[in-house]
Amino acid sequence: MNDQHTGETSRRRVLVVANETIEGQALHDAIRRSAQDNGSEVLVIAPALNSRLKHWASDEDAARRAARQRLKRCLESLADDGVRAIGYVGDADPLQAIADGLGFFPADEIIVATHPEQRSNWLAKDLVLRTCYRFGLPVLHVIVHDVRNPETLVLEAA
Repeated sequence: MNDQHTGETSRRRVLVVANETIEGQALHDAIRRSAQDNGSEVLVIAPALNSRLKHWASDEDAARRAARQRLKRCLESLADDGVRAIGYVGDADPLQAIADGLGFFPADEIIVATHPEQRSNWLAKDLVLRTCYRFGLPVLHVIVHDVRNPETLVLEAA
């Protein structure tokens, strides 16, 4: 990518949103492929998902703690693979978490990682399609069947 004003090559920026799938080898492989070079920047957002009852009771501590632990392991694994990434625990609504991240991290691509359709609340709510329409960026959808297994299905959504 070239900056039109300076002629310099700009860094590729990849925003990733994932919950339980954040530690999946399949997701890490997709991030590595999207980041392609050492100059790429990656932002990983782990929404703090909670049950409806706990959400209404404003009891988010356990959900945030679990998301923070998964995120920490993800960032360590990516660093071990040579991928420079930062991350944070985001809003429980993944679409809002993406919007918040794009507010300070202008990404070139968004990666959304989900469970397979029969186990994914995000897919039931059309998260991938809604992400495409709302943000107008290329969206890579990674389906993680098992966080310990590199088997995956990667779909270009937009």
